[in-house]
Amino acid sequence: MSDFGEELTDLAVTKDGKRETSVLSNSGMYFPWLQERVETVVTGGKRKRDFAQTTDACLSFIQEALLKHQWQQAAEYMHSYLQTLEDSDTYKRQAAPEIIWKLGSEILFYHPKSNVETFNSFADRMKNIGVLNYLKISLQHALYLVHHGMLEDAKRSLSNAETWRYGEKSSSQEVLINLVQAYKGLLQHHTWSRKKTELSKLDEDDYAYTAKSQNMLSQSCKTSANICALLKTPGVWDPFVKSYVEMLEFYGDLDGAREILTNYAYDQKFPSNPNAHIYLYEFLKREKAPRAKLISALKILHEIVPSHSLMLEFHTLLRKSETEEHQKLALGVLFEVLDFAGCTKNITAWKYLAKYLKQTLMENHPVWVEEEWKSRRSWWPTFHFSFFWAKSDWKADAGLACEKAFVAGILLGKGCRYFRYILKQDHETLKKKIKRMKKSVKKYSIVNPGVST
Repeated sequence: MSDFGEELTDLAVTKDGKRETSVLSNSGMYFPWLQERVETVVTGGKRKRDFAQTTDACLSFIQEALLKHQWQQAAEYMHSYLQTLEDSDTYKRQAAPEIIWKLGSEILFYHPKSNVETFNSFADRMKNIGVLNYLKISLQHALYLVHHGMLEDAKRSLSNAETWRYGEKSSSQEVLINLVQAYKGLLQHHTWSRKKTELSKLDEDDYAYTAKSQNMLSQSCKTSANICALLKTPGVWDPFVKSYVEMLEFYGDLDGAREILTNYAYDQKFPSNPNAHIYLYEFLKREKAPRAKLISALKILHEIVPSHSLMLEFHTLLRKSETEEHQKLALGVLFEVLDFAGCTKNITAWKYLAKYLKQTLMENHPVWVEEEWKSRRSWWPTFHFSFFWAKSDWKADAGLACEKAFVAGILLGKGCRYFRYILKQDHETLKKKIKRMKKSVKKYSIVNPGVST
């Protein structure tokens, strides 16, 4: 590590070309500038000047420098902290390589004087210090290379890593090996996608088309082999699932794609994951699956993320269903979407709610509306229908304000301040709509259900 120590020393040089003052600890360890900082670390009146105490203080200074984005100072401290690899404490000595890698890679990623060569040099040295860190470092190194657009270098790094073996240790790192192979598969998928784009521009009768098509098939086989093992392991593997399913669909293996997505969404060994249900739903839509299957796919997503944008599609599917249970749920879905602050300006949601409230009341289901409104009566008026929001909404989007005013009138009656404010506005285009809204509120408002039926 001495060579890398010199590299860190170079990075720790100040802008004027001078290195900050260092201090030598009792253990012979160079401690970064500001001798007084070391001397002020006191416990029980005694200075922390021995090796272990000094490295602990050094680590806290590194963390502080990272938090403040003081990369030069962090590099200087890091140069000294490397000696923790020789700590007499077995636990600290074994933990040191991972800590040094995490801190060092962070410094080198952001340091203005760092470059790819320096990072590569650091990664290559760290891979061989503490065998259990080899795969983690190789994977993170590959991601760094991908970030810099060096895809072939990243692929080579992963190829080297997937052959890693160290006696009995290798079995305990099976998931990491699978992950390394899967990321290699992801890079192969990138190559496959590029070739697919090139293929789409060629004539099918062209010889080059046949050659590229065969090359793509070979690439897809390699990708599948690298990704498959990981997908059997419980976890959140979104990019791998999407890539694999895309290839299966391209080659017409719809049953295989459906099986992968169904297992990913419903296998209880996998953690709860909204995206798993989104991917399954989108696949079923492409497949033109029956409405019942689409509803089933979105039902769990509704339980996990009731404010998701797909809930408006879920509402439409439920509304068109012939079962009363689904039609009732369609109303609840809209109320739940609008419970969230991020959806308060969603004019489509308000349009759907305004229209469906009227339809529900016309079909003589006021109880459905009352059930949804009961738990919201105490906070929706302030959250959605205050006088402040009436003025603000009208100014920002008169169309949105009209939809909200109708809902406010239905739920709170014609005395609602939001409804009254919008009713008084003079807007040539919306004049007829406001007039119709006034009549509908008078007829269907749940505040005075006896006025008309």
